[in-house]
Amino acid sequence: MDLLEKELINIPQVTVPTLTLTQAAASTIHTLLEQRRIPGYVLRVFVQGGGCSGMQYGMAFEAGPEEYDTVVETDGVRLVVDSNSMNYLLGATIDFVDSLMGGGFRIDNPNAASSCGCGHSFKSSSGSGGESSGGGCSSCSH
Repeated sequence: MDLLEKELINIPQVTVPTLTLTQAAASTIHTLLEQRRIPGYVLRVFVQGGGCSGMQYGMAFEAGPEEYDTVVETDGVRLVVDSNSMNYLLGATIDFVDSLMGGGFRIDNPNAASSCGCGHSFKSSSGSGGESSGGGCSSCSH
C-alpha cells in the first residue's frame, strides 16, 4: 500500500441563483401580461448606462428571448436577460412592492455598491458603467 493515499473530498458546489423573482413580482407580471393580452410574452430585464447613479434598470415585454439571453422562469413567468446585463444582475432579486408611499418593482442587487433613493438607478461594485449624470432621474432628488 502506498504511504500516501489519495482521499476524495466532497466539496459541495454552491451555485448563485442567476436571478430570483418573488411571488409578488411574478403575480404582478402575470397580471400585466393578461391585461395586455400578451400571455406568451417574456419580460426583458436589462441594465444600461444612465440614471442618477450611473447605471439604471429597465424592463420591457417582448415576444420571446434572443439567441444569447439567459431565461429564468418562475411560476409561469419568463424573464430574459442579455449577457451584458446579467453581469450586473447576477444574484439579484426582483420584487414588487405596493405601499402608500408608492409601489413598483424593486431590485435587490448584490452587485450594487450604492443605489439612488428612487431604486431604479445604481452604481456597480466593480466601478464600471456610466458616470453619474448629476441631473437626477426625475423620480427623486438624488
